[in-house]
Amino acid sequence: MPLTCESLLQAHPTPWHSATTHPFLTGCQRGTLHPAQFNTWLVQDFLFVKDFTRMVGRVLGAAPDDHIDGLLAGLGALKDELLWFEAKAAERSLHLSTSPQPTCQRYCEFMASLAAQPYAVQATALWAIEYAYNQGWQLPGPMPEPYTEFADRWGNPGFTDYVHLLAAQADAALATVSPEVQAEAEAVFLRVADLEAAFWQMAFVAAEPAP
Repeated sequence: MPLTCESLLQAHPTPWHSATTHPFLTGCQRGTLHPAQFNTWLVQDFLFVKDFTRMVGRVLGAAPDDHIDGLLAGLGALKDELLWFEAKAAERSLHLSTSPQPTCQRYCEFMASLAAQPYAVQATALWAIEYAYNQGWQLPGPMPEPYTEFADRWGNPGFTDYVHLLAAQADAALATVSPEVQAEAEAVFLRVADLEAAFWQMAFVAAEPAP
């Protein structure tokens, strides 16, 4: 039976829960997150999105013709997103020309490594990364200010539709590959879940003042 995005979610509920449900997100929803923690996440997420944009470009290069339009739409949205990050950082007087934290660096290195993988594996990773953001910002429920805009960006119905498109494309690619490639796609899904959980947690560790 071919591997699918839905079967991955059903087979691995615990790591996926850790990837999409975290005190960082509930802290935003409850208004208890320290601003320094959110600012740490914001700067590191900008650095992540720059490398994620490069990853999507590589996925586009490996994609079949009938998947190109959807991926191009995603790339266009990422251009706008990077400009939006710059505007949000300016509002908070944050400097984006900084080094990635080790957690962010590991995530970026992982995304770069996917270039050597078959398209089905890359498509699975792309879906998982986007779905983690979509679910992470949806699951806590309505977000109060100043986090409403962030939740709306990744939790809105249009982004959810895009994630569903990515799932359909990944499923189509997974249906035609060997069991070995399916196993690699499953491993990549689990790696994304682990890295997402660590990325949320990074905001707490990196924002702590030195003793």
